[in-house]
Amino acid sequence: MTTPEEREAAQKGASGGHPASQKARNPSSDGERKPRKSAGSATGTAAVAAGNGRPESEDGGSSSQRKRARRRKRGKTLRAKTNVPPETASDDSLQNARTSSKLSNRRRRARRKKQSRQQINASQRPQENAAKAQDMSHNEQAVAQANGVRKPFYNQQSRQQPPEQRLYAALDLGTNNCRLLIASPTRPGQFRVVDAFSRIVRLGEGLSKTGRLSDPAMQRAIDALKVCSEKLRGKKITRSRLIATEACRSAENGQEFIQRVREVTGLELEIVDRQTEARLAVSGCGTLVARDTDAVVLFDIGGGSSEIALIDVSKRRSPRLADHIIAWTSLPVGVVTLAERFGGRNVTAESFATMVDHVTELLQGFKERNSLGELVTSPRFHLLGTSGTVTTLAGIHLGLDRYDRRRVDGMWMGAHDVSQMTRRLLSWDFDARVANPCIGADRADLVLGGCAILDAIRKVWPSEKLLVADRGLREGILTELMSHDGAWRHNRANSARHRH
Repeated sequence: MTTPEEREAAQKGASGGHPASQKARNPSSDGERKPRKSAGSATGTAAVAAGNGRPESEDGGSSSQRKRARRRKRGKTLRAKTNVPPETASDDSLQNARTSSKLSNRRRRARRKKQSRQQINASQRPQENAAKAQDMSHNEQAVAQANGVRKPFYNQQSRQQPPEQRLYAALDLGTNNCRLLIASPTRPGQFRVVDAFSRIVRLGEGLSKTGRLSDPAMQRAIDALKVCSEKLRGKKITRSRLIATEACRSAENGQEFIQRVREVTGLELEIVDRQTEARLAVSGCGTLVARDTDAVVLFDIGGGSSEIALIDVSKRRSPRLADHIIAWTSLPVGVVTLAERFGGRNVTAESFATMVDHVTELLQGFKERNSLGELVTSPRFHLLGTSGTVTTLAGIHLGLDRYDRRRVDGMWMGAHDVSQMTRRLLSWDFDARVANPCIGADRADLVLGGCAILDAIRKVWPSEKLLVADRGLREGILTELMSHDGAWRHNRANSARHRH
């Protein structure tokens, strides 16, 4: 049990014996400490301090006291601005007021931009209201379209809606196939396929013997063109080009067939010359040729003709690959004509060699075949094939159970691979070629004729590399239509306008 003297000693602190509740715990140099100044006196000192608005060091107290005083003063100012009584002031109301009174530079710039946009919109609103008053009704617009009045492509009244999709169509009626492609432009030089159609019609069947298109062949082609016509009518096409190639070009009744197609299907087919066909084949493969390429020999093995273009890109490179054609030729021979002349079902090594010699002789008549000069010996020279022959060889080389364009288009094959695939096809009989999923019954009697044309091209322009392209005239037509129409410029402008 403690004595009164011990209890008195315990109540005394280290600061000169004064009680701890009245004095600071840490003693001063003389054992005593000055009494603490109240917050009110510190605030008063801060209010009368001159200069930069901060209290003087000897009269303002500690830094924590000054911070508390500033916070209390700021709270009173905010409550006065927002008319909020002190007893009802909440943290949210004070935070909102604080945000409105003190902005960062980034928020201040954003607010100025928003105000400027609002001013611009306010100035344009009367014009938009006047334009709305002049808009035609739905029935009036239909009548105007029937009379040839075009609707504006981009409607500024609906800024939140994406721009209308521009569609382009290309149709290629060849000796063996009828193909349609409908696409919309995306990035410069590229497009997205919206709809497609392809059917083997063999329009040039028997043409090499009779010089005329047969009635069954024309009917097969018209049936396919009816499908194409329905697809085109079902979409709003911005621009289109529908072409016919070698079969209609060389047949005696080619123009009669074009007139019949117009009457039955409503399609206006255009018979193009061989030079246009070669240029379109090159235009369709522009994105496949790498930037470090020096020269290319591009060939398109068709049903009734084969187009070959010599391309020099060693000095300069423009966006259009067709601008670099220095020489071209069109051979009056294709897979259908070779099969009809030399046979396509039962092909032996001897008959295959005869086909190769025949095509090689035709190539010798191409006087400008050496226009590339020493570029053909460059390691940056290669062949580029756009026909069904090279895509078939590529599919067999990959061992595909089903043809896949995504794996074939743009792939490389070595010279040894091409020779090996040709020998493999020669070893198959007709039924084996039919059974292959990359050939089928429609091409089983034509594929070796295409291989013969390919071997003749490789003899004249030997190369260790062959670039395979599953594209051709349709892609070239679309590329030229979109480029001439400025579709990619319009697409970029509309996309930027929609983002903002």
